[in-house]
Amino acid sequence: MKRLVRNLTFQVIVAVVVGVALGAIDPSLGKQMRPLGDTFVKLVKMVIGPIIFLTIVLGIARVADVKKIGRVGGKAFLYFEIVTTFALAIGLTVVNVARPGAGLDVSAVPKADVSAYATQGQALKFTDFMTHIIPSSPVDAFAQGDILQIVFFAILFGFALVSLGKKSAALMDVLESTLDAFFKIVDFIMLVAPIGAFGAMAYTIGAFGLQSLLPLGRLMFDVYLTMLLFIFIVLNVILRWYGFSLWEYLRFIREEIIIVLGTSSSEAALPGLMVKLERYGCARQVVGLVVPTGYSFNLDGTSIYLSMATLFLAQVYGVPLTLMQQLGILAVLMITSKGAAGVTGSGFIVLASTLSAMKVVPIEGIALLLGVDRFMSQARALTNIIGNGAATLVISRSEGEFSEEERARAVQAAHAA
Repeated sequence: MKRLVRNLTFQVIVAVVVGVALGAIDPSLGKQMRPLGDTFVKLVKMVIGPIIFLTIVLGIARVADVKKIGRVGGKAFLYFEIVTTFALAIGLTVVNVARPGAGLDVSAVPKADVSAYATQGQALKFTDFMTHIIPSSPVDAFAQGDILQIVFFAILFGFALVSLGKKSAALMDVLESTLDAFFKIVDFIMLVAPIGAFGAMAYTIGAFGLQSLLPLGRLMFDVYLTMLLFIFIVLNVILRWYGFSLWEYLRFIREEIIIVLGTSSSEAALPGLMVKLERYGCARQVVGLVVPTGYSFNLDGTSIYLSMATLFLAQVYGVPLTLMQQLGILAVLMITSKGAAGVTGSGFIVLASTLSAMKVVPIEGIALLLGVDRFMSQARALTNIIGNGAATLVISRSEGEFSEEERARAVQAAHAA
């Protein structure tokens, strides 16, 4: 019993349940718990930039094989595009079959001001995204916590160390020790994960209330169902093809999954996911390249949500869409889903930019979704983190950079914990 109480997964689950109870029983008090959740997420974001930078730099420098690094990156981007397209297609298929927006009483759904999202969505262009990758300065990239810019700078820095050869050995040892120190900080931060999950969940239920789910309950059910289908069918088949067990993988990252569920933020579990994947048997250089870029380019959950939300709004407003128009939406989403990577409120910005580009569904329709977005963001974040971990396993195996011995030891240790 004492070992169970000390288990982080158990602590976070209890904290989430207590947070839900508090938010439902006393909404005003639940809303006051928001600083606990926000503080925990900020603590994690504090170390994300340095960890990503150090992991990528050391991964590239230790490999010192430019062709191999390029091959890993090429495989990762090919995987991201194929699987993301699958996610978009599944979302379109389910929403066409289920038709959650047909016959919805719009007057029963509370609306909110979305002018800021609409303005940003109209301004969002792919060329802006490409130029945004390059930071005005490395300091600014770290200060803003812009993952994509940090990845870009880290890749350049890693190749610079490779070109220096033996001259960089001393600096690499320092960077290795620095990375170990940051991972130790992550261990300290995870001690307060239950408090953060409690605060975030209490605020969510207290602020939005379970009753706010009723008008759009059908859409939420379809979104969650589609995410589950994607994870347990598409990702399951992919992992089995490469010799992995989905259940074993999910059990191994269960703490990160519960943290994401409690905080509605996939970033909150990013450092822990990277540590777990290395411990599970993936090579550090693969983890360092695939996971950070996956957070910008492999957003499976976000892709599913965006495709479903777009067609849902078309159904609500009675806008018939032909097969060619839906394929056009698929094509637009393949671009716009990458265009807001690292931007706050990116889900709504991308949705707004997609509706602006299509000029078929009223952009004001996204106001209908704001009330339940916090709840659906949990499904998006869970699918995103599980999908990025799966991508790392696949690329590691295909590159011959996966250790079955480390996997067996990690799984045995996890069962003993």
